[in-house]
Amino acid sequence: MSDILVSRTIPIVSVEEAMVHFPIAHSILEKIQGKPRRYVQALNGVRLELMRGETLGVVGESGCGKSTLARAMVGLLQTSEGKIYFNGKDIATLHGKARRSFNRQVQMIFQDPYSSLNPRMTVGQMLTEALSVHNMCPKKDIPARIRQLMELVRLPADAIDKLPHEFSGGQRQRIGISRALAVEPEVLIADELVSALDVSVQAQVVNLLLDLQQKLNLTVLFVAHDLRLVRHISHRVAVMYLGEVVEVGDTETLFQTPLHPYTQALLRAAPSMDPTDRGKSVSLTGELPSPLSPPPGCRFHTRCPNVTDRCRIERPILASKPGGQRVACHLV
Repeated sequence: MSDILVSRTIPIVSVEEAMVHFPIAHSILEKIQGKPRRYVQALNGVRLELMRGETLGVVGESGCGKSTLARAMVGLLQTSEGKIYFNGKDIATLHGKARRSFNRQVQMIFQDPYSSLNPRMTVGQMLTEALSVHNMCPKKDIPARIRQLMELVRLPADAIDKLPHEFSGGQRQRIGISRALAVEPEVLIADELVSALDVSVQAQVVNLLLDLQQKLNLTVLFVAHDLRLVRHISHRVAVMYLGEVVEVGDTETLFQTPLHPYTQALLRAAPSMDPTDRGKSVSLTGELPSPLSPPPGCRFHTRCPNVTDRCRIERPILASKPGGQRVACHLV
């Protein structure tokens, strides 16, 4: 246990002021009028560390940049500015064997189990491809390794010869997990792992992930909407708003004493099992600003009940507070 606690103080992935901007179509009229090209500002100066051996939950409203962050950390998206480091190396500079090694060590499990699997390949063919491309074991040992993977994700041995359409959603997600684990990664990026599954199946998949993390000493980035699920599975939680991380902290500390006004509103909006809480939650006022033209200063100031003039002008920096949390707010 002490080794695990020590390892969770060492960052395996570091995100430093990462920005990801997507250009939108520049019409002929805009070109004639000399208007500058516009960009969707999906990530804006994100600072975050994923510690070795931990599960870091990432939460926030739809469109806040959670999935963009996950894809940037796994190398599927390139940052417009800023850097992402894996074991101290800038992933943008990795090429050849170093890049292939990174791709093997950092694996992603996608949100939709229906579209993330090749419908023309059996489970055995998909796993054989992953094992062969990365030379994970001798060719003669591949069938035995595939059977081990099926056992690891609790699927029957006869699943090896079946196509994806023959499985339920939960089983397909287990296949996605087995494909990621086939190359023996250090980091799993789980983007809305269970959001496409029935509630009855979600618990099974989440418990499987927790079991695998303990067995294999995995580091997990867990992106989700469900706050109760994130609280159950995560060691730490990062809260995102409009492309920025506004608060990071240990799970129980953050849920018990949230510091950022957005985190407080997010937790108040979560469904409560206590009937005396009914009607007490206060929802946020105003609309989520467009990522095409985010507001200056603190991005949350247009909806914050405690806004000051400083908030409208100066962008707050994610700073450490006495309780161990890091918060981007002038008022904390």
